[in-house]
Amino acid sequence: MAGDHDDDLTAERTEGFKVGEKKTLDEYKQLDQNDESLRKWKESLGLGSGKDLSDPNDPRKCIILSLGLEVEGRPDIIIDLKAPGAVEALKNQPFTIKEGAQFRMKAQFKVQHEILAGLKYLQKVSRMGLSNKMQEMMGSYGPNTEEKPVYEKKFEPETAPHGFAARGHYKAVSKFVDDDDVVHLHFEWSFDIKKDW
Repeated sequence: MAGDHDDDLTAERTEGFKVGEKKTLDEYKQLDQNDESLRKWKESLGLGSGKDLSDPNDPRKCIILSLGLEVEGRPDIIIDLKAPGAVEALKNQPFTIKEGAQFRMKAQFKVQHEILAGLKYLQKVSRMGLSNKMQEMMGSYGPNTEEKPVYEKKFEPETAPHGFAARGHYKAVSKFVDDDDVVHLHFEWSFDIKKDW
């Protein structure tokens, strides 16, 4: 789906950080019950609290359900990625963002089968030969349960560029990737910065 021009869209690595040993959900559940910090970590991931909603017929570990754009005082723009062709349509159906507007992106997603460690959102925005990259840490998550059927992560607020030179059409490439370098969604999209909505 994405072209060769986005090959440099990789996650930043923290020097000295090593991904921990991979364990199954059952192995995590059996870890030392007397370790208070470990117990709290497992609770934060929702391990052992409710029925696992993983679909045995769907091998995906992370399913991005929707992307949204929040702007105070305006209805949210939500793109339902479950709809057929929704990801492909993003490239040719740009968002409009008012110059100088404060906005926040958000994602809804599901986790299945095992712990998802270190989910990150990576983005590269390009216009007229110039590009800008960003990375948003989303965290680690256990499989969704009846108590928590969907996760939602709101990203840090951003301010759209403003001024005559900032107005125009922007192209973007984004992906959701985890600490194991598994890409869960990779897509191209676009947006227009305009004087008004």
